[in-house]
Amino acid sequence: MKICTTFCVSLATVLVMMSNIVMAVAETHIPTTLDGPFDPVTRRFDPSLRRGSDDLPMTHPRLRKNVTSNFPEQIALAISSPTSMWVSWVTGDAQIGLNVTPVESASVGSEVWYGKKSGKYTSVGKGDSVVYSQLYPFEGLWNYTSGIIHHVKLKGLEPGTRYYYKCGDSSIPAMSQEHYFETFPKPSPNNYPARIAVIGDLGLTSNSTSTIDHLNYNDPSMILMVGDLTYANQYLTTGGKGASCYSCAFPDAPIRETYQPRWDGWGRFMEPLTSEIPMMVIEGNHEIEPQAGGITFKSYLTRFAVPAEESGSKSNFYYSFDAGGIHFIMLGAYVDYNSTGAQFAWLKKDLQSVDRSVTPWLVAAWHSPWYNSYASHYQEFECMRLEMEELLFRYRVDIVFDGHVHAYERMNRVFNYTLDPCGPVYITVGDGGNIEKVDVDHADDPGKCPSAGDNIPEFGGVCKSNFSTGPAKGNFCWNKQPEWSAFRESSFGHGILEVVNSTYALWTWHRNQDNYKENAVGDQIYIVRQPELCMKDLKDPHQSLPYNSSTKSSSAINHLSQDVSIIISQILGVLFIYGLLSQVEWS
Repeated sequence: MKICTTFCVSLATVLVMMSNIVMAVAETHIPTTLDGPFDPVTRRFDPSLRRGSDDLPMTHPRLRKNVTSNFPEQIALAISSPTSMWVSWVTGDAQIGLNVTPVESASVGSEVWYGKKSGKYTSVGKGDSVVYSQLYPFEGLWNYTSGIIHHVKLKGLEPGTRYYYKCGDSSIPAMSQEHYFETFPKPSPNNYPARIAVIGDLGLTSNSTSTIDHLNYNDPSMILMVGDLTYANQYLTTGGKGASCYSCAFPDAPIRETYQPRWDGWGRFMEPLTSEIPMMVIEGNHEIEPQAGGITFKSYLTRFAVPAEESGSKSNFYYSFDAGGIHFIMLGAYVDYNSTGAQFAWLKKDLQSVDRSVTPWLVAAWHSPWYNSYASHYQEFECMRLEMEELLFRYRVDIVFDGHVHAYERMNRVFNYTLDPCGPVYITVGDGGNIEKVDVDHADDPGKCPSAGDNIPEFGGVCKSNFSTGPAKGNFCWNKQPEWSAFRESSFGHGILEVVNSTYALWTWHRNQDNYKENAVGDQIYIVRQPELCMKDLKDPHQSLPYNSSTKSSSAINHLSQDVSIIISQILGVLFIYGLLSQVEWS
């Protein structure tokens, strides 16, 4: 009787737990792209929030220099390959004024001591160092020359391994404190980084700090930075206060000036993250920074190490890399993207070399979005889309991340402005928090459609035109949210990509105003690859694969399969525990 009573009570407990699990799965159901295309949704800007905030001053604790002499600061990691990692840092003091003299870059060595145990460094890597200058040929403008920027590539690393390291110059001696990083697992359809943070248009405002603090709480294993980093070009060369609108505040500036110490402040601001997880960057328009002699992008090109050479690129403006079973392609929107150019040729070769049986996921990123329903930057990079979109579609890129527009928007799967189940999911995350404020106007709002003369790109041609097909045929703007725009919201935040397996990846957009709310998300969806549908015939990039009832019905089946698998795994766990308890009771 005792055994029966115990068994019946325990069985009832198991059934209650099973019921609770089923209810929990139903309540937390997350949509997938298989449910799409979705009806467009707009969440308007919350008027209780501020559209922006001022930049942090250089005296702010997170921006000011906290090391002395030639000790390393602004330490940052970047992926070189599955078995190598870049370590970069800055030593010495930058100079700014009418007359500056660059220091000798070789005066401080570039060393990284590293090993698999804390305090025990079994290897030493050595690299190169460089100094750059930002010079202006105009009377009264201040010039800048940087501290010494060091880049060391650590080679022969084991995938999926934690390494402890110090960087600096041991002969001075001036070595950093100990940091650590973890290499990603080797490329495989079964290996993926835990969480990839995606940010665009970050800047250095109070909103930027909220974004980074929120991101840090979400514990990413890598940062994808899709351009417009510091907004140092919102200042005059003499510093002072930055402006949300440069041309409005400084209409008489002889050139787009910059206050280069903001770059140093940004490096310090990011160091707590970038010294332990790799940050992969791509240039945006705020990195152009023209100076004497027609030189551009000097800060970006000098400060960041990227795997350009490793991926067969001859330019740091575009490159690729693997992170587990994901192949990332970083494209340059502010260098030649024409189909006859070097970047296009490199892109085609890189896409041809991808083995989808090893890296099933193909993710691309660049700064300026092709699909954008906001008035800001509307159709600005239509020329780039016309040159490159067909190639990316032909090789079935899964996800595209962009910035530039200071808001959030996620698209339905789309190709050539037509809903297509094999098109990429385009996501705009230019909502990092910069000084230029959040964008709130949509091109389909009454009176907000830009003219064809607005939004002229800072690089490339102008290819704007009226839509030739679809509901907006004959018009430059839609009169409602476009069908390819699934969700949009004007808020600051960041995204997290969690690849689950070779076909499912969870995308979550986190809003800054939800920073202290438990389990709050601004947008969340499973992005699902369909290789059986989309990879069966890649010869014809024009092949139309419309959404249909079979696709919709397969969505329900996949959902059921996914939810049931979750339930079964939970039930098995409960039954296992119940079996152990039963054995203890009956013994």
